[in-house]
Amino acid sequence: MSAADGLIETPGLRAAQRPGVFPRALGAGGRRALLGLALPVGAALGWELAVRLGLAQGRLLPAPSTLLATLAELARSGDLALHVRATLARVAAGFALGVAAGTLLSVLAGASGLARTVLDPTLQGLRAIPSIAWVPLFILWLGIFETSKVALIAVGVAFPVYLGTLGAILSVDRRIIEVGRSFRLTRLQLARRILLPAVLPQYVVALRAGLGLGWMFVVAAEFMGASEGLGYLLLDGQQLGKPAQIMAAIVVFAVLGKLTDALLVAASAPFLRWEDTAQRAAEG
Repeated sequence: MSAADGLIETPGLRAAQRPGVFPRALGAGGRRALLGLALPVGAALGWELAVRLGLAQGRLLPAPSTLLATLAELARSGDLALHVRATLARVAAGFALGVAAGTLLSVLAGASGLARTVLDPTLQGLRAIPSIAWVPLFILWLGIFETSKVALIAVGVAFPVYLGTLGAILSVDRRIIEVGRSFRLTRLQLARRILLPAVLPQYVVALRAGLGLGWMFVVAAEFMGASEGLGYLLLDGQQLGKPAQIMAAIVVFAVLGKLTDALLVAASAPFLRWEDTAQRAAEG
């Protein structure tokens, strides 16, 4: 009998004997993060190398080192923090209002066939209007200051939240509802124990779509006479012919958008632990 045969088998030992368990347990999230960074970092390194070797000029699309220097200068001057705070505040306010409006309208349309018949055609028509088309109207109605900017972002957020939530409500399996009724659940119990769990996964997807459109609409909002914000930084770079500043603002938009989306996913994860999906099984 070998020394290994004489060992007492424990859960930890069994886990250690399975290949890939410890790397997956210790670094699964980190490994996924590194893989997610591989494409942008690889593209940035490739472009930096092309500029340094003289294969590209890097005038209209600056090298990553130039972008980092521009970001560092904006951070030292305090301008970056000022613009980021202004944009985040507008997106947060517009997102909250848009989610409230989109959720309320979708619940109303999903709960009543009459309300859906009255509301849905108009909302679907309004949804097709480009964001920039709302700008002059909101300026006339609400002025050029913060109210019009937040309202424009809220419009961008509300429509995907409405559409995704309404679709989730209408796609709930009728047989599940009949099972709940057979157990004599009240309307409140039916909503809490059957409808809400059935709708919640798609509702989170709708929130993520609304958040993404909120970040898109904030650019149009900050073109409306803003004196601060990342959209203003974009416009200022275009007017002054500073491609590095434009690209720096775009990079900050991308980073903030990804971080806020990850925060939303993390905040919703505890409410979706009951899901038994192929993706969850693959992630371990």
